Amino acid sequence: MLEQLDRRERMILMKFVCSFAWADLEVRSQERAFVARMVERLGLDATDAEQVRGWLEVPPPPDSIDPTRIPAAHRQLFVDAVEGVIRSDGEVAPEERENLELLRELLA
Repeated sequence: MLEQLDRRERMILMKFVCSFAWADLEVRSQERAFVARMVERLGLDATDAEQVRGWLEVPPPPDSIDPTRIPAAHRQLFVDAVEGVIRSDGEVAPEERENLELLRELLA
């Protein structure tokens, strides 16, 4: 399914994933590893991969995370990826759970 995303959609996905990694205000090593695997699976070029790494150092601006930009055909993929990053450290913080539920509601 990831191969169906174009470059713009891949970067939107990674922006969402990185923003959710920040939901509890701490990006843990397991979350960084999850993001690195996603970058590899998506086949991002060096420039895009660097941008994603930057989002792990400083979260994407909140106004750049717009669920209406998620293509309808890929909404479940985005939810699954976000859920993957928040579960990657073995803990789901209340903030992460709330944000995931809000995303699900907005995409329903």
